[in-house]
Amino acid sequence: MKKQLMVVDDSRVMEMQICKLLEGSEFEVAAYCENGEEAIIRYGELRPDVVTMDIIMPGIDGLETAQIILEEYPEAKIIVVSSLNDGDSLHEAEAIGAKTFLYKPVEREELLHALETAMA
Repeated sequence: MKKQLMVVDDSRVMEMQICKLLEGSEFEVAAYCENGEEAIIRYGELRPDVVTMDIIMPGIDGLETAQIILEEYPEAKIIVVSSLNDGDSLHEAEAIGAKTFLYKPVEREELLHALETAMA
């Protein structure tokens, strides 16, 4: 049985890219959320094995969304994925409990390694 991934990103293109990168792996995209509010609800319903979380989204941002999910579900495994290349976002992601941080564009090996690391 494949491990379930929830993609949280306001770009449907990113979700399609992640689906393509996961082809032939032990992971599959089980849910896609366009914003933080939807992600909080869907996480509770689905309880995916791991989440990829964009930072910049309409409504509450990805870091705040991750923090809310982790407060309610401390076992959640969240990988922050962002085009923001600043140390502040990386440090904030670590401080709230994200497992790792990936910069867009994401490469297959980099994504698979991050997923495996988060699951360990």
